[in-house]
Amino acid sequence: MAIGRMLLRGHPRLRLIGHIIFFIAITALLLLHGIEPYTPDASAEDISRRILVGVAKTIWWIGGALVLVSAVRLFLVSERNPHEGRLLQDLVVGAIYLGACLSVVAYVFHVPVGTLIATSGVFAIILGLALQSTLNDVFSGIALNLGRPYSIGNWIVLDDGSQGRVVETNWRATHLLNGTNDLVIIPNSALAKARLVNFSDPDETHGISVMVRIEPVKSPAAIEETMRLVLLSSNSILRVPAPSVSIKSLDGAALEIELFCRVKDISLGAAATNEIYDLVFRHCKAAGLPLAGPKTTASLDAAEALQPPASLQHPETAWHLLNAIQIFAPLTEDEKEALAANMTRKTYPKDAVIAEQKSKLASLMVVRSGVVGISRWENGKEIELRRLSPGDCFGEGGVLMGAEEPGNVRALTFVVLYEITQAQLAGVMHDRPALADDLALLLSRRMETERHLIDREESMLASGHAPSLAARIRHLFQLY
Repeated sequence: MAIGRMLLRGHPRLRLIGHIIFFIAITALLLLHGIEPYTPDASAEDISRRILVGVAKTIWWIGGALVLVSAVRLFLVSERNPHEGRLLQDLVVGAIYLGACLSVVAYVFHVPVGTLIATSGVFAIILGLALQSTLNDVFSGIALNLGRPYSIGNWIVLDDGSQGRVVETNWRATHLLNGTNDLVIIPNSALAKARLVNFSDPDETHGISVMVRIEPVKSPAAIEETMRLVLLSSNSILRVPAPSVSIKSLDGAALEIELFCRVKDISLGAAATNEIYDLVFRHCKAAGLPLAGPKTTASLDAAEALQPPASLQHPETAWHLLNAIQIFAPLTEDEKEALAANMTRKTYPKDAVIAEQKSKLASLMVVRSGVVGISRWENGKEIELRRLSPGDCFGEGGVLMGAEEPGNVRALTFVVLYEITQAQLAGVMHDRPALADDLALLLSRRMETERHLIDREESMLASGHAPSLAARIRHLFQLY
């Protein structure tokens, strides 16, 4: 029996067959010699035979238990909930072994099981009092594993503020890995009494909410539409279910508005929130909407409150656009004025195609207002690469490297763009060679994003590191 268990490890069906054959064989052997293993042996025979018969009966009961255990391990499974199935198997197997032990006591040693149970009750009480805390954790673990309020991989938050991703749950405790990569071990008894929130159930998506206060210089409907553009231009949130915008309050000092959306996983919540705040700032600046101060700030005079700051008096000027773009920050005021004077303003209606896939743009296009989407047709399906907001630019690959556009560039809303030609950009880079490094970094990040979304093998992407791209840009524009 022992050799069979070792040889058939990892083969549950063969092991069950082996246990059945062994059980049938030992049953036939005992019955042929007139030994009934399921009845007490009261015969007054010599001591050696009684010992041999007792050992044979014990092996028979163990063999029967092994047959049942092998059958339970093989057939009592739960493919939908494997953890619950394993726990149920352990409980049934424990009951089988306990029954086998009591049967050996009753039919081999001739001890009345009822008397034994009654006698052991006193010891059970003493042992239960001594192990009260441990048993509380064990039974709480059974309840948690059967109820399944969480499972391995779920992110949970307790009412005391403890939170983390479940990495292990056993009879004694549950192990959480928190955001600082520390292991938090919580006893099952404490966890069973706590109120918890499961961020990963019924699915992995997680909702985030952002509150924004904007001075009411425009109608609430216009401000709401701007906030919808913020959510439309985000690259981190889910499109389904659709994000929502809700106006919470309005007074003379501010309009308070809530932006709600979902992300694919709770780990993306912080990055998505940061992106939304950045987009709120950019879209508000593009639309001439000043952000309101905190509620504790004293309210301004009504006439002053409805008057936007001087920096937002003319939101459509090209100079303000250049001033808001990080890559043009090293330029002096005079250089920005000269570049802005030569920029060309272009407008596109909603759903208009600004540039087609594989086309080469000879100008750097900067988004002034609206949302631009870039999507690529790959293997018969459309893949969205990214969305652009006010202050973002595209066409840098064609201007700097002569590369093709990775996808169709489409206006998702009414869009205002400013065009910077290659000649204008070359003049600026000759005065400010460091601009080549910033543009190379921007181009490198775009390439890295596209690699994660599509499988591209163009030669331009083969060397997509910022230093190599900067060197090629300097060579093409003769920046020495």
